[in-house]
Amino acid sequence: MKTLIVEDDFVARQLLKGILSDYSECDIVVDGEEAVQAHRIALEDGEPYDLICMDIMMPNMDGKESLKRIREFEKDNNISGSKEAKVIMITALGDPKTVFESFYKSGATSYLVKPINEEKFFNQLRLFELI
Repeated sequence: MKTLIVEDDFVARQLLKGILSDYSECDIVVDGEEAVQAHRIALEDGEPYDLICMDIMMPNMDGKESLKRIREFEKDNNISGSKEAKVIMITALGDPKTVFESFYKSGATSYLVKPINEEKFFNQLRLFELI
């Protein structure tokens, strides 16, 4: 499995990388702009990400806008359905509006609220058939 971790907080990045290290090759970027660029490069190189773990609140470009652009790029390249990257939006905010906008409007596959519960995280990966 190949994963892109998109997180502006150093501790959160290291936590996710540690959780995934036995299962995935992980690339790390610190904001939404870098996420869009990393996703595009991975697709162009023929090595797309299977999983993207993306924080919602980040500088430069937030996770919702970044995911919107990632999904547009996939659509423009005829990537849809099971071939799309699985995207877990990660938020410190569990309010319904944030969840709705991220999960339903932006095209996320799933979402988790911080702090990350490893059992819930791995359950999501199993549902996506990534582990």
